Amino acid sequence: MIWTILIGAGAGYLAGHILRGEGYGAIGNIILGVLGGVIGDFLFGLAGLGPTGLMGELISATVGAVLLVFLFGKRRHGGRHAHD
Repeated sequence: MIWTILIGAGAGYLAGHILRGEGYGAIGNIILGVLGGVIGDFLFGLAGLGPTGLMGELISATVGAVLLVFLFGKRRHGGRHAHD
């Protein structure tokens, strides 16, 4: 459980910095990262890959979190860019 929280916090932090230049706060990073971990594990599983070890879990969760933020941002803005 503690590893899930720590990996989630790290993945949420990384996803925030990748997509917007800052994190989402401690709780936001944890929630985003944990949800990203579920999505990342599912997607990597579909590709026949399984995250191994701490770095594999962090990469998988970060990929899932980035995808989650990207898709949520697209849906929230109706799929339009800010300059449209």
